[in-house]
Amino acid sequence: MVALNFGVRRRLGLYLNPRAAAAADWTALAEALGCSFLEIRRLERLPDPTAALLEEWPGRCPGGATVGRLLAVLRSLGRDDVLTDLAGSVEEDCKKYLQRKQEEANQPLQVPAVDSSVPKTSELMGITIRDDPYGSGTEIFDAFICYCQKDLQFVQEMIRELEQTEFKLKLCVFDRDVLPGACVWSISGELIEKRCRRMVVVVSDDYLESDECDFQTKFALSLSPGARHKRLIPVKYKSMKNEFPSILRFITICDYTNPCTKKWFWTRLAKSLMLP
Repeated sequence: MVALNFGVRRRLGLYLNPRAAAAADWTALAEALGCSFLEIRRLERLPDPTAALLEEWPGRCPGGATVGRLLAVLRSLGRDDVLTDLAGSVEEDCKKYLQRKQEEANQPLQVPAVDSSVPKTSELMGITIRDDPYGSGTEIFDAFICYCQKDLQFVQEMIRELEQTEFKLKLCVFDRDVLPGACVWSISGELIEKRCRRMVVVVSDDYLESDECDFQTKFALSLSPGARHKRLIPVKYKSMKNEFPSILRFITICDYTNPCTKKWFWTRLAKSLMLP
């Protein structure tokens, strides 16, 4: 499925997103690809459910999410109009993908550089204050904290409750732990995917306005489609004027604003971060 570019996926959405009584739409495709009723209800809240479905499908069906399978399902659903219109674009995308893979396989081995100006440490090895400067060891964290600057005071309370108590968790807080000088997006992706076991999202009205938080949240969700691995934990710590973000509504949250459950808040959050 990685062969299909954005243009083809967008055109698929133009065909399948509109709900239609006379033709199979994206919900029929979702059922054919093994989605449950609750998963379909979640997807229908998104602006482009077809794109989200195709993005999550490889995680739901490892090894079986192929272009050939997609075309076969569309054919079985009677969407010959889609196949006719997109056949040329799909074939071109697949050919380009196979050509790239062939070129990568035939790439000659590079002679190791001997110039003294070549950096000795990878940019993504020495990115936190606790990393080995020579790249022989990297720091692993229990959780990456996704937050905006205006919520930093609550993050500092989180540090006190989770790191400086009996829980002894190790949190990755960008302003405290990440070294300056490298690309924010590259560092965030590296930390979330490879260096942090989970991610805590501090949700607020200010969070909704942050492009950086939006990227981090969507990136983490892409690593755990359907939240099956409990990788992402939303935290609501104050009342909001805006609606809770739709992409997080299907995930159980830790609610700091509920006075009835506030005394259990930190224990629940800590235990969820300590899961294997």
